[in-house]
Amino acid sequence: MTQNSQTPDRQAYYDRIAAQNMAPLWEVLSGLVPREPKTAVVPTVWHYDDIRGAIIESGSLITAKEAVRRVLVLENPGLPGQSRITNTLYAGLQLILPGEVAPAHRHTQSALRFIVEGSGAYTAVEGEKTTMHPGDFVITPPWTWHDHGNDSDAPMVWLDGLDVPLIAFLETGFAEDLEEESQPLTRPEGDALARYGTGLLPVDYKPVSKTSPIFNYPYERTRAALETMRRDDEWDECHGLKLRYVNPATGDYAMPTMATFMQLLPKGFQTAPYRSTDATVYSVVEGSGRTRVGDVELPWGPRDTFVVPAWRHHHHEADGDAVLFSFSDRPVQEKLGLWRQDRGNH
Repeated sequence: MTQNSQTPDRQAYYDRIAAQNMAPLWEVLSGLVPREPKTAVVPTVWHYDDIRGAIIESGSLITAKEAVRRVLVLENPGLPGQSRITNTLYAGLQLILPGEVAPAHRHTQSALRFIVEGSGAYTAVEGEKTTMHPGDFVITPPWTWHDHGNDSDAPMVWLDGLDVPLIAFLETGFAEDLEEESQPLTRPEGDALARYGTGLLPVDYKPVSKTSPIFNYPYERTRAALETMRRDDEWDECHGLKLRYVNPATGDYAMPTMATFMQLLPKGFQTAPYRSTDATVYSVVEGSGRTRVGDVELPWGPRDTFVVPAWRHHHHEADGDAVLFSFSDRPVQEKLGLWRQDRGNH
C-alpha cells in the first residue's frame, strides 16, 4: 500500500472527479489502513506542584457557578486546541472552593472523578450525595443529574476524565441544565455502596444501566485490597499488581466507555516493556518514580498526571512503593474486537 506516483493525466483526472465529490482511494490507502497504529498523542506529564498555583488562581477569576465547571483542561501537546488528552479521552483538573456549588446538569458523556487534593467536598448523582477523599474514584453515569459542592474549609481538586471526544465523533452529545442549583436528595449518603458494594445485590435487582450502580469506590477499600493481594507475592512483570474497577452487577468494567484501574508497584520494581492499543491516562496516588515511553522519560510523584500514547513501548520504575490510578478507552476497543497488547520486549 505505497503511494502511487503522480502524472499530469492522473492529476487532471483527480481534479475532474473532485468536482463530483469523489477521490481516488489508491492515493490515500496507506494512510487509511496503516501497517500499525499511528497517533499524534505524545507522552506528557503534568507535575501537580508546578500547576497547582494556576489551578488555585482560577478560583479568584471566575466562580464555580459562572464557569459551570471550573476546570483547567489537560491538553496533549500533540493535539493542541482540541481539549483532548488522547484521541478519545478528555481530562482536566477541577477546582471547587469552600462554600461553592457547581450547578446541577446532565449530559450524555460519561464522567469519572479521581480525587487529587482535599477532603469533604461532595458530588451528588441522581439524588444521592457522596463525600469525596483523596484517591476515591467517583462515577457520573451518562444522562444523570449531578452537582458538586464544598462544605469543607479548604480547596478541593479532582481529575475529571470524560469520553467527550468519542461522543463528539459519534455526534451523540446532548446536555441539559437543572433549574435548581442543586438537585434534591432522595437517598441517604452511602446508600449505593451499601446496596451494591458488599458482594450482595437486592434479590430482584436488574441492571438498568451499563454503568456500575456504585458511584464512589473509596480509596481506603481499594488500598486495603492491594495490600491483601500483596501477600501472595504474585507480581505481574508488566504491571506489578494491577486491579480493575468492575460493575458488581455484571462483572464488566465499571463504565461502558472507560476502563479504570489501580496498581501497586513495590519499592525498586521495574516493569517489563509493554504496549497496548489503548492510550492511558495515569494519576499518581502515592510514591515516586518514572515511566519511560520509547526514548522519553516521564518522572512522576504524588498527584501528578501523565499519559502514555497507544501502541508505544513503555515501562514503569518505582523508587519506593507507588500506587497509580489509570483510565483508558479499553472497553470500547474490546467490544469492537480491536484491543491488542504486546507483552514482549522492544
